[in-house]
Amino acid sequence: MKRKLGFVLAGIFLATIFSITWMPASATAGPIKLTYANFPPAPTFPCVQMERWKKEVEKRTNGKVAISTFPGGTLLKAKGMMDGVIAGTADIGNLCMAYQPGRFLITNAIALPLGLPNSEVASLTLWDLYRKYKPKAFAKVKVLTMFTTAPSNIMSKIPIRNLEELKGVPIRASGGAAQILKAWGANRVGMPMPETPEALQKGVVKGLFSSLEVMKDFKFAELCKYVTMIQTPVYPFAVVMNMDKWNSLPKDVQKVFDELGTQQSVWTGVYMDNHVKKAMRWSKRKQGVKVFRLSKKQQAKWYKLLEPITAKWIEKNKAKGLPAEAIVQDIKDFAQMYSGK
Repeated sequence: MKRKLGFVLAGIFLATIFSITWMPASATAGPIKLTYANFPPAPTFPCVQMERWKKEVEKRTNGKVAISTFPGGTLLKAKGMMDGVIAGTADIGNLCMAYQPGRFLITNAIALPLGLPNSEVASLTLWDLYRKYKPKAFAKVKVLTMFTTAPSNIMSKIPIRNLEELKGVPIRASGGAAQILKAWGANRVGMPMPETPEALQKGVVKGLFSSLEVMKDFKFAELCKYVTMIQTPVYPFAVVMNMDKWNSLPKDVQKVFDELGTQQSVWTGVYMDNHVKKAMRWSKRKQGVKVFRLSKKQQAKWYKLLEPITAKWIEKNKAKGLPAEAIVQDIKDFAQMYSGK
């Protein structure tokens, strides 16, 4: 009897071991762990949207996915973001396409001075532009979403109410803004945003040309007591994922990521526009910042000077075989649609 009982217990033990050994990996493994790299400081809008996306993914997958975020260039720097994701240094990365204008020709067209009214409209326009043309620059990654800054305006230590007062003034700007400032007669100075406060204090620059949330985020309102509203251009961002990592994800997780594409684009645009409004309310109330708004006649004059920039872009990229005129027209049409016009 004891011997028989021993065989039974041994059989149960072996069956238990067998079931554990052959149990599906999904039942025993922990969550799918992903890394997400970003380059600006944590409080800035690209990182705020990153944290929101992380939270939403983890919620919608019921904890099946766990994402570790790395703001402030701690995992990948700004200009190395795309190649770092392709190489697998990070599973996901957020990049500003304006830092590599020759690499992202089609999507960087959104930064042309086309008068896009706000970040929400511009973000949806950019997302549609990408989905229509599927640029080869993104062939080695999975694109998760795209969005833009709010339109750029001039923040300055001196009042700039017209083109005459802007002429020859050194202004910090990045990317395609150099051409815009040149067309208006200003002296564009290129430098990273973190170096700008010291440059303003030392008089190396008299202002900067960027979206207005930096008045509060970088405390530029303490140095720049004037804002000239011109509302152009916007700058494009993309969130991309390593293709091998994407292909390794279960279909239900991929579905969650895909569903979030447009939703995240809209969320970021709305957040950005509201954040700019809050930053400007703070700047005016707490820092005494004065805002100059151009008359319709003045604005038309400023914009007229920018038309050759778009014309030159079309000519240059047509020569490269791109449907440049169609791309610009699509941007205008998408923007009108999302503006409700």
